[in-house]
Amino acid sequence: MKPTRLFDYIYFQKENYPLEKAFGRKENGKWIYWSTDDVINQAMKLASGLVGMGLQPGDKIAIAAYKNRPEFIVADIATQIIGVVNVPVYPTISPKEYEYILNDSEVQYAFVGADDLYEKFEKASPNVPSYKKTFTFDKQPGKPYWEDIWNEDNYEEVEKRKAAVKPDELATIIYTSGTTGNPKGVMLSHTNIGHVIQTTLDALNLEQGKPVLSFLPMCHIFERAVSYGYMWRSSVVHFTGTDNLGGETGDLQDVKPYFFTTVPRLLEKVYEKIYNKGLTLEGTKKKLFFWALGLTDDYAFDFKPSGMTGFKWKIADKLIFSKWREALGGNVKMIVTGAAPCPRKMAQVFSAAGIPIREGYGLTETSPTLSINHIDNDKAMLGTVGPIIPGLEIRIDRSEGDYNNDEGEIIAKGPNVMIGYHNNPEANAKVFKEIDGERWFRTGDIGTFVTNSSGTKCLKITDRKKELLKTSGGKYVAPAPIENKLKEDFLIEQVMVVGDKQKFVSALILPAQEALINWCKENDVDSSDMAAVCKNEKVLAAFQKIIDDINPEFSHIEQIKKFKLLNCEWGPMKTDGTDAELTPTLKLKRRVIREKHKNEISDIYNV
Repeated sequence: MKPTRLFDYIYFQKENYPLEKAFGRKENGKWIYWSTDDVINQAMKLASGLVGMGLQPGDKIAIAAYKNRPEFIVADIATQIIGVVNVPVYPTISPKEYEYILNDSEVQYAFVGADDLYEKFEKASPNVPSYKKTFTFDKQPGKPYWEDIWNEDNYEEVEKRKAAVKPDELATIIYTSGTTGNPKGVMLSHTNIGHVIQTTLDALNLEQGKPVLSFLPMCHIFERAVSYGYMWRSSVVHFTGTDNLGGETGDLQDVKPYFFTTVPRLLEKVYEKIYNKGLTLEGTKKKLFFWALGLTDDYAFDFKPSGMTGFKWKIADKLIFSKWREALGGNVKMIVTGAAPCPRKMAQVFSAAGIPIREGYGLTETSPTLSINHIDNDKAMLGTVGPIIPGLEIRIDRSEGDYNNDEGEIIAKGPNVMIGYHNNPEANAKVFKEIDGERWFRTGDIGTFVTNSSGTKCLKITDRKKELLKTSGGKYVAPAPIENKLKEDFLIEQVMVVGDKQKFVSALILPAQEALINWCKENDVDSSDMAAVCKNEKVLAAFQKIIDDINPEFSHIEQIKKFKLLNCEWGPMKTDGTDAELTPTLKLKRRVIREKHKNEISDIYNV
């Protein structure tokens, strides 16, 4: 019997394929594991303690941790089985942002991980009338420890509440990143998230009992939904952080995962390391490396090399691509990327090397998946986000806006679309559209449908409606496709296209420093002062060539006319009190970047 509520997945695992090593994390360099029974037993004890503290169905508890950990799973299940609403929050946001979220959702308690999280919650709490106490997952002197509230006194009440939880009830409130203002609380039910889990797992390559890695933040719906899928398929989950992945002693080599999820930026960083390593090779080895890399330009998911072409691919695989796979542990059967647009080049290069990359698409408001490329090549297509998941309706709405042929805003209707935004009727009114008496969710993304060689209809995202630039000549420009194309070059770390209300389109570019330093060595440029490097004529000419090479792929109005190289970093967390340039899922905060670099933008258009 399929689970109908989120906490049913761990019980499904217990009944069908219980694990001694269900969830693990490293402690002092060694993996420690929670079994299926450990998770359930600890969740019951915590739930009993929460009942004893007076928590009622519908009350709210927050969870925050810098790294994923089994304790998050335990706390998540414990709240669900007594009808308490879990409010996961990003660890990287400021106390002021915590204050807003805790007030908006009326959180009473929080469970937090290590480092400064306890202090941040305590700093926010005096201005939150509903808030009572912060508990830590790690025992620390003078701080309330979460295990101190565990007991078995209220098991009968816990079981009664568990039985009473309905699938369509509110399970969690997840706050969006707030790229355009205060974050909005997305209300999701058990059914919302459950529909995504049960319609997407067939597209993935999850085998019972196989090791997987989890490092994307659990406070984001992407990794959260995947975690229930891991429970359902009894995958052995290893929680880690992005800083522990690579190297000879990293967790990719240690765990040798069969599957993991990621965001495009991490793939880009891996690609940059591979490319930079290729640059350091000499002679025949260097020629072989770039010859093999060049072969990937012809790759598509349905590509089947034969004859002499097939022989070349076998050589490239044995000498080059096999080493890439070994760097990721040697066993990866599939990687799913989401949360931000994946440059086609990333999916193409890795998939060609025998590391299948599949991009999915969705929003927090859709729990999250709307479409996903399958591991089966006939249900996937490079440059798209794949077929629509079963049970969901998608329309391309051209009624409001100035779109290219066959493009329009993507709107959705189905069981995975959110209940609505918490405490925000104005936002709900803007995001839902009534058509023939039915409620459709407006994604704010622009897209179209294309068909692959097998006749499967796939969704292609062309841009975000809210991010369109409008030049002073009245022409609309979609920045994302231009940015993604530029980021395919190994010299470019980040880029943001600008030009709203201006005569032409320009770009702010952050060079990939390691790659640029290597380039400087090969081209006799002093790289000791990066600020000077960003103004060096040879360097500027190299970046101009990158732009000149991609400009013909876009219309005249979309082409980059000028650019600025910036000697700085854009990140999701700042320690200097300024606003972060990226969301926690590494999307550009365009408003923040425009404000921080208004002088550079002004220089572009005033010259």
